[in-house]
Amino acid sequence: MALVQLIKDIKSMKYQGANQIAIASLKYLKKTKLKNFNTVSNQLRKARPTAVVLHNCLNILSKDRTEKMIDTLLVRLQSSRIEIGKRGSKLIKNKFKIMTHCHSGDALSIIKEAHKAGKRFEVYATETEPKHQGIITAKELHKLGIKVTVIEDPAAAYFMKDMDCVIVGTDSFRKEGIINKIGTFDLAILAKKFGKPFYVAGNTLKLDNRKKFIIEERPVKEVYAGKLKGIKIRNPAFDITSWDLITRVVTEKGIMTPVNVKRLLQ
Repeated sequence: MALVQLIKDIKSMKYQGANQIAIASLKYLKKTKLKNFNTVSNQLRKARPTAVVLHNCLNILSKDRTEKMIDTLLVRLQSSRIEIGKRGSKLIKNKFKIMTHCHSGDALSIIKEAHKAGKRFEVYATETEPKHQGIITAKELHKLGIKVTVIEDPAAAYFMKDMDCVIVGTDSFRKEGIINKIGTFDLAILAKKFGKPFYVAGNTLKLDNRKKFIIEERPVKEVYAGKLKGIKIRNPAFDITSWDLITRVVTEKGIMTPVNVKRLLQ
């Protein structure tokens, strides 16, 4: 695969989530034996600037520019997801109703591990406008025999009173809060209003200490393919959920409080 194609695939969201973007990029770098590393890494950083996992991996590689380090990072990403699933599954009880948002591998690892342990529960997946990643989540869970219901994003408030918890992933942890798919902040506010635990799943490669931070805005055609003369359309891909709305964070190192995670960012 050429670099141009990889960047196109990342921008078009062929690779879902910060981990998958990093994995695809690391495999590309290994295939090219890290040739023109500085030039290539600069281009990759610009492809999806909000997702921090790739940024952190590239920083690590800049200090140890070897294929062995690439393999180490790939193993770390894979093993951390497994560990997140094992630790986070303890938060799910029998007969729970769980709301989730978008399509997060880390959040799904928790749900899948709980299912594997024999727990029976139901998942409510928001459709997740405008790219409908929640449909991917629903199909994936249904194949495993997990009871799942798809709801429109604006219906979250209607159903929240019946939920036992909300579980979402994250693209990065920052001092301001967690950065995740647009609409996550809304769910956190609703969870707080109804007194429901709000859990966030993500590995420690998502710790983001970058001073310059960009909320990616995507093509307007994802929102509306037609023409609205004289009307502006905006399509931010992410929002920031403040730490005061988050109950616990599940990482490969354990289930942490927001205070614990903020200490890691200092």
